[in-house]
Amino acid sequence: MSNNPFEAATILDGIRRWVEIESPTERPDQVNRLADLVASGYRDLPVTVERVAGRNGFGDHLVARSSWGQDEPGILVLSHLDTVHPMGFIERLPFKVEGDSAFGPGIYDMKGGAYLAYHAFRQICSNGARSPLGVTQLYVSDEEIGSPTSRALIEAEGQKAKYVLVTEPARDGGKIVTGRKGVARFEVFIKGVPSHAGTRPEDGRSAIRELGNVIQALEAMNDHRRGVSVNVGVVRGGTKPNVIAEEAYAEVDLRVPTLADAEDLVPRILGLTSRTEGVSVKVVGELNRPPYEKTNAGAALYEHARGLAAELGFDLLDVFTGGGSDGNFTAPHTATLDGLGVDGKGAHTHYEQLYISSLEPRARLLHRLYQTLR
Repeated sequence: MSNNPFEAATILDGIRRWVEIESPTERPDQVNRLADLVASGYRDLPVTVERVAGRNGFGDHLVARSSWGQDEPGILVLSHLDTVHPMGFIERLPFKVEGDSAFGPGIYDMKGGAYLAYHAFRQICSNGARSPLGVTQLYVSDEEIGSPTSRALIEAEGQKAKYVLVTEPARDGGKIVTGRKGVARFEVFIKGVPSHAGTRPEDGRSAIRELGNVIQALEAMNDHRRGVSVNVGVVRGGTKPNVIAEEAYAEVDLRVPTLADAEDLVPRILGLTSRTEGVSVKVVGELNRPPYEKTNAGAALYEHARGLAAELGFDLLDVFTGGGSDGNFTAPHTATLDGLGVDGKGAHTHYEQLYISSLEPRARLLHRLYQTLR
């Protein structure tokens, strides 16, 4: 038996146990089963584990705090236990190893990374050495749908911390994330006037036609050069082909790279009005994740991590990505480094996988961050 505490096979065995408890966001009972397993892993460690009861139909959040360093700003590690895959998906995508890939629902996004952070913390505790700063590991139950019940907890813990490490998966061959777009979501409700399309079309005011105007206005806000994207992803409306539609509805996703873009576009979308007399347009929604812009503190944290990676024998490159994470909530005020999880591919797909060769170097990087951040 190897005496290497970062041996990939040992780590993968732990990840497998987490993956084999399916935990879709909408199944709080399953998320809580996984939370039970995660909490049990801390029983013999010098930590206090606080369990925050789930609400609004979501699972519990777990907060594991090191018994040292809690009286000053320390390291907050952000992970989520929920996955996008529905219950039973593990039959379609069972845990299996093929070459350098290990497959399973949520293995890449982000059970692999969540486990790495736990494993690296175990090693900090194992030989009696303590990290210079206290470590708090927060596992939330609802990240995949925008963290509605955990956001306040994430923000409160983030404001207390000196550094935030996010165990979302690495990007494009192991790149770390130092910036993310902000995400806003909107619903559009349109009400027109119904009439018979054959005998009295002039009496009607089509909500669907007005939705067409709204979609064109939204599409015109796309600006790929600036990194702004507006997507009308869901539309519904009308009742029958021979009835002028009384109602129409749409769901819209906005991604913005900067807070200035959000301050420009969110009010514009909320302020959309009808171009047709007798038809009303109502838009509701908000920015639910602020942009994660690369601050000086965030850049310094990245440079520190890059130096540690070089000592461990690999290049750590950084990337700005369009997907949001819980790091968006902490980056505006606390040095945040994201994408510290496993390398792999296929998040949210039927071929989701991690690369086994990434487990040891990335677990070691987290361990070194715990050891050296001060």
